Amino acid sequence: MGDNDSSTTPVEFADVETAMERLDEADIAKPTPVDRSTSLEEMTGAAEVLLKMEHLQWTGSFKTRGAYNKISQCLEERELNRVVASSAGNHAQGVAVAATERGIDATIVMPKTAPETKINATRGYGATVELVGQDFQAARQHAEEIVAETEATLIHPYDDPAIVAGQGTLGVEMYEDAPDLDTIVVPIGGGGLISGVAIAFAELSPDTRIVGVQAEGATTVPASLDKGVPVTLDSVDTIADGIATGGVSELTLSIIEEHVDEIVTVTNTEIADAILVLMERAKQIVEGAASASVAAIRSDDLDVSGEKVMPLLCGGNLDMTMLRAVLIHALTARRQLVRFRVHTVDRPGNMAEITEIIANHDANIQAVRHDRALENLDVGEVYLIFEIETSGLSHAEAITESLANNGYPVEVTNRVAAASSP
Repeated sequence: MGDNDSSTTPVEFADVETAMERLDEADIAKPTPVDRSTSLEEMTGAAEVLLKMEHLQWTGSFKTRGAYNKISQCLEERELNRVVASSAGNHAQGVAVAATERGIDATIVMPKTAPETKINATRGYGATVELVGQDFQAARQHAEEIVAETEATLIHPYDDPAIVAGQGTLGVEMYEDAPDLDTIVVPIGGGGLISGVAIAFAELSPDTRIVGVQAEGATTVPASLDKGVPVTLDSVDTIADGIATGGVSELTLSIIEEHVDEIVTVTNTEIADAILVLMERAKQIVEGAASASVAAIRSDDLDVSGEKVMPLLCGGNLDMTMLRAVLIHALTARRQLVRFRVHTVDRPGNMAEITEIIANHDANIQAVRHDRALENLDVGEVYLIFEIETSGLSHAEAITESLANNGYPVEVTNRVAAASSP
């Protein structure tokens, strides 16, 4: 991977330049800022961490770039009355905005599991939304059926040279923000974004290392590169719905193979923790797909020590229900939200004594309950289940140690894989 010779790729830098002209004329995608994070520099050992905040784009993601370029190209070549797209959310909004801007009807097929905020936003941008299936693959199949039965044009989220070229405009912007970057980190779903960005950097800064990052439950690129053909997953399991496509295309795979230097995989826990770090340290709210780039530079699999690195925050459309789930998961991983059970005799005063011990450590009890209906309990015994808020691992360990010293052995029941502390 990564010989950075753009002459053999299916999309040329000239295509990216044409896309830039179209976007500039419409003023439909604004330049997004870059913010330096000294906190992430301390965490990773990087000389500079520059966050490219594309999540502050008008639709909350980069997708408008590719969609507008594709629709504009079609209109320059032929008559176009209706477009159809399938999406878990961000591509939907990008197509809706681009189609409305060009006066074209748009039908967007989204999975029934898509966040309601993205569904409502897509409708608000002027598109007709159809909810089909439980995942992106089902939505994509239905969109293809609509196209086969009508004269509508399919706007694919990544398997299209015009889409790739449009996303490449973001790569040009990243280079102009910081021409001397050592490494850029780009999330990968179907590969359209990293393909376009990689083509831009192959032309403008061929020595910059290009790292792609995928979510563990939706990893397709390593296997695709090994086999030399796109590998598609039957199902995906990740909180990063924006990169949960479950497959790449021949187009994007060929560009990744030629121009991307490394692929890193991150877990749900690492993604959730990165969302929390960005909220706490950068004061930015991003979705899971966007935080994956920060999760990558914080992981042991990617060394950015001493480098000037730019993680791309590609989207900010984080559903509030997902945010709650992410926060609970991340806080649990940090031992800031602890559930433990105490095996004790069911007698008056026990709960009060345990509660007092917890209170003496200035921890907040969120919930407590009795559990008596278990086979391994004798008559007169009980499990007391506590959910408490702590300041972190050392605080949680101090509480459990105090309980044990007072004759109340504790079993923590909500452990998850540990994530790095901010």
